[in-house]
Amino acid sequence: MKSVHFLLSQQFVRLRNDERGISAVEFAMLLPLMVTLYLGTVEVSQAVGIDRKVTLTTRALADLAAQVKTINNVEMSNLLDASTAVIAPYDTNKLKMTVSRVDVDGNGTARIVWTDTRGGSAAHAPNDVVSLPTALNVKNSSLIWSEVNYTYKPTIGYVVTGPMNLTDQIYMRPRLSDTVARTAT
Repeated sequence: MKSVHFLLSQQFVRLRNDERGISAVEFAMLLPLMVTLYLGTVEVSQAVGIDRKVTLTTRALADLAAQVKTINNVEMSNLLDASTAVIAPYDTNKLKMTVSRVDVDGNGTARIVWTDTRGGSAAHAPNDVVSLPTALNVKNSSLIWSEVNYTYKPTIGYVVTGPMNLTDQIYMRPRLSDTVARTAT
């Protein structure tokens, strides 16, 4: 009986000192953490990239509209197409863009003069009163207002965060004239 007990205790001592499988156990413990960190980094990088593209699209839309004296339907369609191209390679179906002309009257009241949109319903109607940042609320002036919204759905973290609305807006003064007129033809 002592010999069996002695053999078992030797086996336990040998097993306790055996370090051959420790790397595999450590790897198995760290793998879920490493995969989660990697996938999280990919998702955050993707969201930051799309958010940057939303900002660039917003600026392109306002910049293109502010560079002309008059915009007709064909030119507006081209302007919206060009601005949509900035978001590439991301899905343009999730993009909503609105460009508007805002006039500030002699009393300091800012009103929408015209508005065009792509990817959503019109956000504003002519004569809607809007709030402007104080520095831009200059009496008897005109601004081009660009707003862009992108609904980002994370591939992996969708369950945790759900869809994220990435938005940006910018105001620009017309460059070639005091106002930018909108015509049908």
